[in-house]
Amino acid sequence: MLANTVAEYFTKGGPIMYPIVAVAIIIIAVTSERGIFWFLLGRRRDAKQLEGTLGAMEKNDFKSAVAGSKSAKDPSVRMIYHGLTHVHGSLQGALQVAAGIEIKRAGRFMALIDTCITLAPLLGLLGTVTGIMGSFQKMGESSIAGAMTEIQGGIGEALIATAAGLGIAIFGVFFLNFYNELMEKLKFDLETTATNVEVMVARAKQEGFDPVAFRRQIAAELL
Repeated sequence: MLANTVAEYFTKGGPIMYPIVAVAIIIIAVTSERGIFWFLLGRRRDAKQLEGTLGAMEKNDFKSAVAGSKSAKDPSVRMIYHGLTHVHGSLQGALQVAAGIEIKRAGRFMALIDTCITLAPLLGLLGTVTGIMGSFQKMGESSIAGAMTEIQGGIGEALIATAAGLGIAIFGVFFLNFYNELMEKLKFDLETTATNVEVMVARAKQEGFDPVAFRRQIAAELL
């Protein structure tokens, strides 16, 4: 019954329903993929591992910090590992690059969701215009009773297309804002962790720690 109803509305919505349905399929697929990504990322977050890594650095035991963060799945811990083992460039630059990779991975397809949100109501508006234009065009070719039928059909086509476009946009806005909020939280966590690492390394340097020599030593051991 539901499938028949959807098919009926699709037919009454006119030709513009084809691109609208294509946009709907794209946005459902992308939001689902991002939902799976954030669900898996949430399960990979390891506060205990992050605390242990930062705790080792606080004790100036940077070798233990590297060993504890190696093969980590938590993005903050991965950033620490790449920052401590990156040979070329400064520690700050290495942390920024590693954080940028994590943020880029989290922001994948967000522009596509935004595009679909903008495109869907525009397609619905286009369906409104074409539906009304079609009904007025056929008015002159029909009797009074037939003209009324054509007007009703054109208005129905316009409303269905508009409702479909707005429905897709509302659906997309919800997930876009939700995922943007998760991204902001991830950025905050990465920035906070990077700041903590820089403070600990700066304090260790005052006590004789050489981060450049340490990273070269770690890089040689990893080869």
